[in-house]
Amino acid sequence: MQTFQSDGIEIAFIDEGAGEPVVLVHGFASNVSVNWIATGWVKTLTQAGYRVIAFDNRGHGQSEKLYDEALYGAPLMAQDVGRLLDHLDIERADVMGYSMGARICAFLAMGQSARVRSAVFAGLGINMVRGLGGGGPIARALEAPSIEDVASPTARTFRLFAEATGSDLKALAACIRASRDKISAEELGALALPVLVAVGSKDVIGGSASELAKLIPGAKALEIAGRDHMKAVGDKTYKAGVLEFLAARP
Repeated sequence: MQTFQSDGIEIAFIDEGAGEPVVLVHGFASNVSVNWIATGWVKTLTQAGYRVIAFDNRGHGQSEKLYDEALYGAPLMAQDVGRLLDHLDIERADVMGYSMGARICAFLAMGQSARVRSAVFAGLGINMVRGLGGGGPIARALEAPSIEDVASPTARTFRLFAEATGSDLKALAACIRASRDKISAEELGALALPVLVAVGSKDVIGGSASELAKLIPGAKALEIAGRDHMKAVGDKTYKAGVLEFLAARP
């Protein structure tokens, strides 16, 4: 992976293929390899003629690990995306985020709309607006001496995933404790760009795709049948829907 400095923080990224640029933003406790390479997304998009830029979010993967929660939060992490575009001299790109990455892409679209040609909010539906609790329990689960010390089934799932991805548990605890900045229905209603919301039909973490899409002018919803939050990521229906969306957007 290559690296660049985002306001003094080292961010690792890949830049593959040729064509119109698509930026991929992974979810919490994941990384480029797990979220986008292992699931076949990089191959799918490059073979379809797109240039794929994907990076490890701050505190994740091969990017710099930070232990101050004030250095996290979706608006700050959205700035990393803008700075990566600057680093690569890309004026405008399609963006796709999964779960936490979808929230980051939403802040990018709201704050730097000129940089975003279209956006795919995946793995996060109406809960982008409603919000989710549980940051404290998940942080404590990440900081626990071992998985055996974690009682909450939900928190235990996050700890297991973080261990499976080889993540820095302390950095992730700081990230999950960071303020989950609110996104209002009114803010989403002001978006003026093509948007696809793609969420698994069994995804209780993300919530309804159609309910979120109704808040965004012209947005389309893709319900990934029979998939939950974890299993929707590499689904072929999801891939086909995104390729169709990218081909049709202005």
